[in-house]
Amino acid sequence: MPAQLIRTLVLIVGLALTLGACTRIDLAYRNLDRLVPWSLGDYLDMNRQQKALLDERLKDHLAWHCKTQLPGYLDWLDKVRQMVADQAVTDQALQQRTAEARLAIGRVAEAITPSAAELLRDMSDAQVTEMRKAFSDDIAERQKEYVDTPLPRQIEERATRMHKRLKPWLGELSAVQRQRVMSWSQALGDQNREWIANRQAWQQQLLLAMDQRQTPAFEPRLAQLLQDKQSLWSPAYRAAFDNTERQARSLLVDLLQQSSAAQRQLLIERLGKVRQDFSQLKCLKG
Repeated sequence: MPAQLIRTLVLIVGLALTLGACTRIDLAYRNLDRLVPWSLGDYLDMNRQQKALLDERLKDHLAWHCKTQLPGYLDWLDKVRQMVADQAVTDQALQQRTAEARLAIGRVAEAITPSAAELLRDMSDAQVTEMRKAFSDDIAERQKEYVDTPLPRQIEERATRMHKRLKPWLGELSAVQRQRVMSWSQALGDQNREWIANRQAWQQQLLLAMDQRQTPAFEPRLAQLLQDKQSLWSPAYRAAFDNTERQARSLLVDLLQQSSAAQRQLLIERLGKVRQDFSQLKCLKG
């Protein structure tokens, strides 16, 4: 609105509200390759033929997504707006919205797996080496930014990031709401460590799969990596993830209970604007 009503609702809405933070919804939607899990541009240089294939597959997937998936996002936004309007943002309701969004994200992952396999199977050994180096740099950068700092500073910076995400949707937070954001950040503790460890483990599993990219085992393994990531989680990360979701839902419920009428109206209007922008996409009208 993983932009942004708040970070959790980013996960809930999948793509919709992430794009909603952009100034031009149509422009953002045309650049959806930056948001799907098979975006390769951050990790390696593709040759002309590979770029052409990526562009072709992306065009096909965007057309499919807009025609078959986006209408469901509009309905989802309507449900969220109604929850806010009715002051019915509860833990149970948020769990339901989360489940709906996960299904939507799962459909996207399933749809793109064959294209991802085709693209990745064509990678050269040199490109895989480049990917390996990029993954290593990615982890080192995140480790430095999110882990190699004292925990009190991590908590403070996490709360600050959340304040920034919330402001466009709720406006200025009250003192009570700011304190609630801080208590949320404190409750997450040292979650950054588990998050980065899980990211690194997923990247390593992808690299192992790339060693088998010319075998029949490659696409089923890639399908697991894209469609069933949870099956690869460590017990420690699963516990951290569950706690993160639980704490995020609790934060949302409390912030809306503590919200003023003006804050709720701003949120409803912003959600309405996102829905309007999506509903006017040319691909959807076509």
